[in-house]
Amino acid sequence: MRDDLAQRIAAGCAVVTPNRRLAAHLKRDYDERQLAAGRSAWAAADILSFSAFVERAYGDALYSSHVAGLPILLAPAQEQALWENLIRESETGKTLLAIPETAALAREAWQLAHAWGLMPRLAKFPLNDDGKAFQQWAQRYESITRRERQTDGARLPDVTAALLTRPEIRKPASLVYYGFDLVMPQQAALFKALAAAGCEVTAAGPQLRGGERLRVACADSADEIRRAAVWARARLETARPGASSAARIGIVAPDLTKQRKAIQRIFSAVMEPDYALPDSRHPTLPFNISLGEALTSYPLVNTAFLALELAGREIDFERASRLIRSPFLAGAETELARRSRLDARLRRRAEPVITLDRLLTLIAREEAGSTILAQRLSALAEFRKSRLFGGQRPSVWARAISEALAIIGFPGERSLDSAEFQVLAKWHAVVADLAALDRVVQRAGYGEVVSLLRRMATGTLFQPETPDVPIQVLGELEATGMEFDHLWVMGLSDETWPRGPRPNPFLPVELQRAAGIPQGSADGSLEIARRLTGEWLSCAGEIVLSYPRREDDREFKPSPLIVAVPERDLPLPAYASYRDAVHGLRKLDHSEDAGAPLLGADAVVGGGTTVVRDHAACPFRSLARHRLGAEGLEEPHAGLDAMERGTLVHRVLAQAWMQLKTKSGLESMAVNDLDTLLQQAAEDAVARIRRERPTVLSGRFAEIEKRRLVRLARAWLDVEKQRAGFTVLATEDKRRIEIGGLTLSARLDRVDALDDGRRVVIDYKTGKASPGAMVGARPDEPQLPLYLVSTEPDAVAVAFAQVRAGDMKFAGLARDADALPDVRTLPDGKIRQAEPSWAQQVEAWRAGLARIASGFAAGDARVDPKRYPDTCRYCDVKPFCRIYERLENALEDDAK
Repeated sequence: MRDDLAQRIAAGCAVVTPNRRLAAHLKRDYDERQLAAGRSAWAAADILSFSAFVERAYGDALYSSHVAGLPILLAPAQEQALWENLIRESETGKTLLAIPETAALAREAWQLAHAWGLMPRLAKFPLNDDGKAFQQWAQRYESITRRERQTDGARLPDVTAALLTRPEIRKPASLVYYGFDLVMPQQAALFKALAAAGCEVTAAGPQLRGGERLRVACADSADEIRRAAVWARARLETARPGASSAARIGIVAPDLTKQRKAIQRIFSAVMEPDYALPDSRHPTLPFNISLGEALTSYPLVNTAFLALELAGREIDFERASRLIRSPFLAGAETELARRSRLDARLRRRAEPVITLDRLLTLIAREEAGSTILAQRLSALAEFRKSRLFGGQRPSVWARAISEALAIIGFPGERSLDSAEFQVLAKWHAVVADLAALDRVVQRAGYGEVVSLLRRMATGTLFQPETPDVPIQVLGELEATGMEFDHLWVMGLSDETWPRGPRPNPFLPVELQRAAGIPQGSADGSLEIARRLTGEWLSCAGEIVLSYPRREDDREFKPSPLIVAVPERDLPLPAYASYRDAVHGLRKLDHSEDAGAPLLGADAVVGGGTTVVRDHAACPFRSLARHRLGAEGLEEPHAGLDAMERGTLVHRVLAQAWMQLKTKSGLESMAVNDLDTLLQQAAEDAVARIRRERPTVLSGRFAEIEKRRLVRLARAWLDVEKQRAGFTVLATEDKRRIEIGGLTLSARLDRVDALDDGRRVVIDYKTGKASPGAMVGARPDEPQLPLYLVSTEPDAVAVAFAQVRAGDMKFAGLARDADALPDVRTLPDGKIRQAEPSWAQQVEAWRAGLARIASGFAAGDARVDPKRYPDTCRYCDVKPFCRIYERLENALEDDAK
């Protein structure tokens, strides 16, 4: 801060800045000066942003007994709601699809028109269709607010300026407007009114500083952010020894909105490498990002909206799942593990879209006893019936919303940390703003008001307050007027700086250009970029300007505005990452242990033949699934998935053969009787799956599915008629399989006996089937060979029954050519040198499957997919084995 400005502030001069951040910056500088001078108490500096100064003057007038007839100031949410209502009711608005977005643009045009004095000229200017629509909306808006004696933020400076000449309005004796790059006509008019009222008004800005300037080229935006973070940490650590206060370090990111998350992540990792570890505790990070995030992005507020959405008509299950597992509900800590398990079970039965009543039904089926979650959701369902319906005023809805959230125990049972507590307070403020909409919104339904509340929360940028920190990450306009010891400005490529124009579509472009609105024309955007670049180059002792050389497939050059700054390398220290720090603690010994404990002789392993199939595909997969119980979460799906459709076909055919028994029984049955049999089997199969998932098939969909099943079954039975005579000995038969020291329980689809007593083992498939899937050292489909060698050693054929519309056939291997039609025959006695006989194949199955089973029992847990990456593509334990991480490390080693 300049010495003369500090002296004037001490003498009672008021200071007005273009934004709140600069005001806070000057206040902090002034207070530090007082402390450095040895003072323990001093008068607070009168430093305000322009908007805060106007609001203070308006407040003085509003509560003065000598001033009557002042209009009531609308809150931003009230302004937005009023614009939305009048646009929705207008003739033009009836054709629009995005009313809220249109209202936001119209409101911006209204603000620009007043700030730049365009309203008188707008009435006489030739307008296009958008301009005419805005003019009609603006006239309607002005008429409504005049009738209701209301004003808004756009007109408040004009209202205040008209009051300043009155003696009862408090005014400073002198005022400095500080750091204004551009004084808009409305601001100039207010300053002129202050001067006319006897206030001494002068302009001031920061002292120009000369310092080291350099330009740095970075590989890409991520490299640029990382280098800026390392540079900031280095400057901070260098300034600490012997310094009276920490260095003031600024990071300017013109595209801060887009890069905020990346900056937060990279700066945090550089400043505190272990910041992301669970349960890590570390001091406040030394940087602050000026741009807040939408209130809806905070988990606490997101949970509130999930609950309100669930209380409505329906909600996506994935969103309901997040609500169930949220820490911001009653009992979340007490039932943490229980709710996680409940969520996994619900996924097997739920639909992609679910209602509160349906969710309660599913929870009741899955949970043995009453839970806090079920009690709270049941109470919410009862509350919804009495309070969350019909059209009501926003204030009534605000009260009902707060009560609904209280019913589910929001914001949870654990103590909130400081940031969460501030977010909760801001949420309550937004709900209070909703209640204040009674002034502009009459009545609304529940869904409409929740959507309105969501838009209000999304439009509310919020950042929890933190202690003063030395590193400030700012947007391009926020650094105006501020002074730093070190400043880094990033993102200054030829494509992004200067920014392109962004004229408001509701104001004539020619009018915006003539008024000098910076974003209204290319010339205006270039001029403001030149001015800002000049300020950056004169506000710190060290200035670094950087740009990325490329991003994705695009290559960049430095902005023409910074090419005069010399480009050179910037030496930076190498800070250890968390991984480097851990590896540096001690020398690590590497060993590989791919063996799990032996499986006990009396151990019970679930999963049936899938245990062997998974072990053949990858030993680790089988261990993870069948010994450790690891499994992926299912995703609810609409209707039937492929597995459920296959199960229905299995059940229909099993029931049909339980009655038909033999081929002769099939051939002797009348067509009508067979249709009746199949229709009843389809009815029973559909009824069974509806008991498991009540909403999956109903009405016409159930009838369509039954017809499909009958059609498939009839077509398959036609294939069966082409066989020689046979009897179905068993369907859906439970079998005990003992092989390689492993005992498994399985269910065999079907065993047939030919008329001469020879046996055939059959497994239904509704997808593509290939006999090649049964052979090899690690077969993809080992179930049929397993049944053969362990429970049906005398069978002469094993085959998949491919029950597939348009492609019905048997696919398998047989000893005898007449065992099944169209299957590959492996007769005893060599036919071709490369192909084994039936006996040799059976012996290969017996030895190979025993080896696979004994490997599982012995604890073989190698991460060894049969075919990478095909075997891993749909595996649900990839996050457990981290096969992709191993591949990436191998590729890195090859590159070296």
